[in-house]
Amino acid sequence: MASKQSKGKKTKKQKEEERRLQEEEEARIEAEEEEQKRLVLEKEEQELERLELRDREHRELELNELRHLVEQNHSAVTKWRADVAEKAKWERYMCCDGTPDPEVQQDVNTYISLWREDPEVNITPVLKQCNNALQLLEELEALLRDATDPKEGQIYEEAVISLQELIHSKLHLSTEEILKMANENTDTETGNMQTVVKGDHTTLCLWANLKRNPRFKGLNFEEVGLGFELPKQLTMSDIAVRILHTHYDHLSFLPRMAHRKVHAPRDSPESLVVVDEAPADTDLPEQEETKDEEEVKDDDETQQQTEDEEVQSIQELEGRKSEDSPETSKSSRTSAEGSGSQIQTQMEALSVEGEFSSPSELLPMEDSSEPVPVVDLMEYTPLGGVFYYDVFRIPPQAHRVNGWEIRQKLHTGLQIFPYPPETFNSDEHQALTCPPVGMSVKLPDCVVFLETPQVARWDAADKQWRMDGISDVSYEEEEAKISFKMDSFQAFVLMQETYANFPFLSWELSPLGKDAATFTVNGALIEISIRIQGDQCILQSEVKGLSNLQGQWMSSPDLQRAMINAGINIFVNEHTEKYVSSCGKNPLTEHAAYEQMALFASACTFSWSKWNATCDAEHLVMQAREHPGPATQPTDPQCLYLLGAQRTRKLAITERSEEFLFKPRPQPGLSLHLPPHAPGRHEHRQHRQDQRVQLSVRGYGAEPAVCHQTPDVFLNMCEINLCLND
Repeated sequence: MASKQSKGKKTKKQKEEERRLQEEEEARIEAEEEEQKRLVLEKEEQELERLELRDREHRELELNELRHLVEQNHSAVTKWRADVAEKAKWERYMCCDGTPDPEVQQDVNTYISLWREDPEVNITPVLKQCNNALQLLEELEALLRDATDPKEGQIYEEAVISLQELIHSKLHLSTEEILKMANENTDTETGNMQTVVKGDHTTLCLWANLKRNPRFKGLNFEEVGLGFELPKQLTMSDIAVRILHTHYDHLSFLPRMAHRKVHAPRDSPESLVVVDEAPADTDLPEQEETKDEEEVKDDDETQQQTEDEEVQSIQELEGRKSEDSPETSKSSRTSAEGSGSQIQTQMEALSVEGEFSSPSELLPMEDSSEPVPVVDLMEYTPLGGVFYYDVFRIPPQAHRVNGWEIRQKLHTGLQIFPYPPETFNSDEHQALTCPPVGMSVKLPDCVVFLETPQVARWDAADKQWRMDGISDVSYEEEEAKISFKMDSFQAFVLMQETYANFPFLSWELSPLGKDAATFTVNGALIEISIRIQGDQCILQSEVKGLSNLQGQWMSSPDLQRAMINAGINIFVNEHTEKYVSSCGKNPLTEHAAYEQMALFASACTFSWSKWNATCDAEHLVMQAREHPGPATQPTDPQCLYLLGAQRTRKLAITERSEEFLFKPRPQPGLSLHLPPHAPGRHEHRQHRQDQRVQLSVRGYGAEPAVCHQTPDVFLNMCEINLCLND
């Protein structure tokens, strides 16, 4: 019995001994593995240091090579832009359409003066004249956007405002002329006058209440998708209702220019206007005025004019007829500065600048605790043009007696019918006796609304859009129709959040062949693709409402404006940070990346990485891989690259890794020129040149380097598209 117990104790000791030996063995193996990992990491670090030291020897040589390449690109793009501008100027001169050269202020003033004095009021020729004026207006607005001299910008701004008000004045006079003949164009069923006039950029709907039927409630102009509803007291009045739909938006120009002036740096020579200062023409000495401009001015016109007087006639947009604004004299344009500056790459700028703050830190944040009564045109974008909803008194109609036509002639012009009447002082009394007026609009076919449209009315007193005073909004998505009511007759627009398609879910820049690439942005609501071919871009999308843009090749800036006007905004500006949260990055690092991505746009695919939001503001993370060719789909997985101010690293993690590890791969791989001395590049310069030859041969050219086989203008277009979406 005792022997069995001792045998049992011995077995227990053996088990404990075996357990101890096993633990020691596991500890030894773990220590060996840790030592092995340490040796591997140490070897990798030594390899990285060796590669970095070796690559650093060629840094200056590669920087000179890159600088030379960038200078060539900039020179070629500058020459191309100059050639395009010269060609456009020559075509503009040869078109002979009667419109002046927008850069010659004297010709513009003469054109405005002659058109203002033109007695033509028939709607058909007036619409043709307005089309020519709109073309001139686009050219003036382009010059205003590009103007760097404040005085020059002031001249263009005044010309734009004068032309805008003159266009509306002509449409106003044509409306009056049609209403004077209302009794001669009555509808046989209702006895009232109703007509629709459609132009290229304008739709005019008129209805004259000749019968004053108390059972009349409203009218729909089915052919143009517009309609209105009237309260009973208006149906018993001698009124005429006008719905003027302009496919352009001249009203938003006023608050945008006011915002531009308020936020212009006071100490910056590029700012157009300094706040609280007199207009530029009040400060110009008389000796700076040219003789030709003095001949254009009439003797009875004043020489100085304040900005308020310039835009005062815009009040006519609400139905009031304005007086002709006097011509203003301006100094001659300053000659363009032509001086070549030394090109500096984005990488060199990064090296000099050092550390930066994120864009969100650089931009001041405005206090949004108190509600703003007016519409912020940075947050909302008007789409589809402006709808002018007006009510007028019917002009005196002609009477025929014994072959004579007798008409009362008024010198007041077309008069507004006040509604609600100005005698009402109590809002409650006004609400009871003056019900709101109704309006229905079918959404324009050339515009895409990603969300339910917002309706805003024009406040003529403050020159701002407002969203109050609008009620009973009803949106029928299937019929693309919106109905609402307003307290009074006012101009209104349909709006959409500017950044409704933000933030982006992903993006990709992929090559299509030599000099061709596709830039795809997967936004929050829709996906958009832009094909880049040489110096042109084209929109590729299956979204309904973009038929007017699809199939049209245009420059990148023109495509940007066309997409924004159509309701598709994927573009970033200096105000985006205020309305869209983002992982703010160093802008110089971003632009340096765009510069290098453009160089490889014909041979490599670049795409978004989820790890970009994980790293700090001084680094970028993206995916990249070499594209085998136009007829072959790439099979190799994309690699992750960490881009910084001093080096670019190929990371060991993948897009599917569970966590972000700041660990580069020591072996050579696809290398960007950002910057030239990055760990993970080829072991020596000959290996790097061989790899660049390999990229070119397997890609779309046979030149010895990929970056040299891509045309400069194509590089510029790729970089522009990337910068617009940074």
